[in-house]
Amino acid sequence: MTGDLTPAEVACLRAAIDLARRSRHRGNHPFGALLTDAAGVVVAEAENTVVSEHDVTGHAETNLVRIASRRFGRAFLRSCTMYASTEPCAMCSGAIYWSGIGRVIYGLSEAGLLTLTGSHEDNPTMSLPCRDVFAHGQGAITVVGPALEDEARSVHDGFWT
Repeated sequence: MTGDLTPAEVACLRAAIDLARRSRHRGNHPFGALLTDAAGVVVAEAENTVVSEHDVTGHAETNLVRIASRRFGRAFLRSCTMYASTEPCAMCSGAIYWSGIGRVIYGLSEAGLLTLTGSHEDNPTMSLPCRDVFAHGQGAITVVGPALEDEARSVHDGFWT
């Protein structure tokens, strides 16, 4: 699905996928995320740091929320969009919810990731889509995805085997 995305949004999602590639090259799991303001300007980016930081919570999206919530207030974050190379997991979805970020666009779906990782001990993927997590909150978060799923999947090629 890319028909719902503007060319600028496609470029941002591809940049998040490139962050995932960079994360993998640095010895971490292949996940990346970035944040844009209401005008589409990138204001923060993050990679996965689970391996390098020895921190199981070092997912790209959670790292991005930490960075963004230190720099910006909740009202600003409400107008922002997070681009994630892969659908945010339940933990990351919770962090996104608590931060107040108003919109998420992701590449590879959670179901698609599970197909790749299977029961890999480094990524015990939950079958819990971010939309389901967000639906149980009090605020609305717009979700678009999966999009560019083949490109997002390619970053994982050979990683989980």
